[in-house]
Amino acid sequence: MYILGISAYYHDSAACIIYNDEIIAAAHEERFSRKKHDSGFPTNSVKYCLNESGLTIADIEAVVYYEKPFLKFERLLESYYHFAPQGLTSFIKSIPVWIREKLFIKDELYSQLKKNGNLDKKKLKLYFSEHHLSHAASAYYPSGFDSAAVLTLDGMGEWASASIACGKDGELKIIKELHYPNSLGLLYSAFTYFLGFVVNSGEYKLMGLAPYGIEGSEQTEKYKNIIREKLVDIRPDGSIKLDMKYYGFATGLKMIKTRKWENLFGIKKREPSESISQQHCNMALAIQQITEEIVLNMAKEAKKLTGENNLCLAGGVALNCVANSVILSSGLFEKIFIQPASGDAGGALGAAMAYAYMHKKIPFTASESDKMKGAFLGPEFSDSEVLKTLRKYSADYKYFENNDDLFAFTAKQISEGKVCGWFRGRMEYGPRALGNRSILADARNSEMQKKLNLKIKFREGFRPFAPSVLSEDTRNYFDIEVSSPYMLYTAPVNASIRNKLPDDYNEMELMKKLYTQRSVIPAVTHCDFSARLQTVHKETNPNYHALITKFKELTGTGLIVNTSFNVRGEPIVCTPDDAFRCFMRTEMDILIMQNYVLIKEHQNIKPELFKEKFKPD
Repeated sequence: MYILGISAYYHDSAACIIYNDEIIAAAHEERFSRKKHDSGFPTNSVKYCLNESGLTIADIEAVVYYEKPFLKFERLLESYYHFAPQGLTSFIKSIPVWIREKLFIKDELYSQLKKNGNLDKKKLKLYFSEHHLSHAASAYYPSGFDSAAVLTLDGMGEWASASIACGKDGELKIIKELHYPNSLGLLYSAFTYFLGFVVNSGEYKLMGLAPYGIEGSEQTEKYKNIIREKLVDIRPDGSIKLDMKYYGFATGLKMIKTRKWENLFGIKKREPSESISQQHCNMALAIQQITEEIVLNMAKEAKKLTGENNLCLAGGVALNCVANSVILSSGLFEKIFIQPASGDAGGALGAAMAYAYMHKKIPFTASESDKMKGAFLGPEFSDSEVLKTLRKYSADYKYFENNDDLFAFTAKQISEGKVCGWFRGRMEYGPRALGNRSILADARNSEMQKKLNLKIKFREGFRPFAPSVLSEDTRNYFDIEVSSPYMLYTAPVNASIRNKLPDDYNEMELMKKLYTQRSVIPAVTHCDFSARLQTVHKETNPNYHALITKFKELTGTGLIVNTSFNVRGEPIVCTPDDAFRCFMRTEMDILIMQNYVLIKEHQNIKPELFKEKFKPD
């Protein structure tokens, strides 16, 4: 039984095909269209999933959409009615679009699916899951757990903005919801906007900026008190209530009522082009700590309502790895699984699995490990396909017949300070590059964070980088007791490899603080001595594990820097052509595509031919 899941028309469109309980293929549409957070119908993703499965659209038993448009439309109408006469302009603009494009989505979906071949509407059934049920299913069913509490948190679905569910022996039941407009995701996005970052894209920047705030300072505590007293009522059961007189998202196109926020906090909204000051860092820390408090309250409520020892997490807020680590450290649950594609893209997987298990009642079995296949569910390209790209650009290259020699060569280049693009195997599903579409570097290099941010990624200098560490070596570097294969936890760097900070560290300006060497692995040690780590397992990615092992044999260090293979504003590369173009428009030194190696200085091609402008994220 083949089932196609689809998420589309908000952000991060994606498609997924499962066969009974096995995930065959899944991919984000942005990787094919090259439009970051692409919200359109995932035409290319559907085509890829069908090709990877060896199917035509006629072979699919059911197509499942990740949410219920009629419920969403009901929420839209009731919201406008509730806040009337505010929002009239927004109402006049949005309602015709909804009626024309989204309300009659069934016909639209069939029309788009026909692009993949003839289909019979009587045979190809179209189903609709609920948004938070899709999130919950995407976390519980692949987790491997027989039973678990399931916590989902995001901006909003139809009505729900968070939910607590219980999964047991294949049955999944939502038992409590938090409803729009009260939303932790929207609260966090409001601060993303106020601090000058792009909503639905820049939230991870806010999380990365927070550690530059001064813990316990008068200003940080002042901001936290204002948030609690004016912006959000935080309740012990995990629920929250936003004071909507400070927010604009329910009645207009702006997240907040800017002047009210400026008066409340005594500072101006930061524009994207403006520099970041200590007060911005302190505000980021304040909302991050408030978020952690709310998430922990929700986790406690999930434990109380379900009594389960396992927890599954999904929804956009579950990508906040610092908050995830707070739950982990609390000891509330014995085991935690976080869906690597926690955002809306993961809804495609969840929708398909909800149909399979809850509607078709396929047999459910628990397992020792999760069923995500390391999140390597996207397309891969053969040596011959890579070679076509190299010939197209008349590129200079060397081919390695032997993987062992290739890994030894790459490890040596990294150890000598080279930055390497690494393009091998199936593309990752979810927002993290996990070793198949990655840019790699030496974490011991004190200049590497600066080089990667400014000359490779073309992004803000304060942004941290993640280490990929051999799973068996994790505790040599980090204080964490569990694996982190999907880069969804942070962990403290071990005290034994830290450097002593200057006495005036907290008084330093952001950039000076940034370039203070905090440990023997400075490129991945954040300013609070934490790192967002990926543990690399031989079972799920033997080639990447072998590469890091070669690096360890050469240097004695069992970890490297791993950042996604893209530049700011660009989706992660998908094809050899994407990878080559990205390589040529940056100061990357080496490109490895399958077993082909390209050295930048050997390319007799003008880099300016590959200059592309992407919308800032």
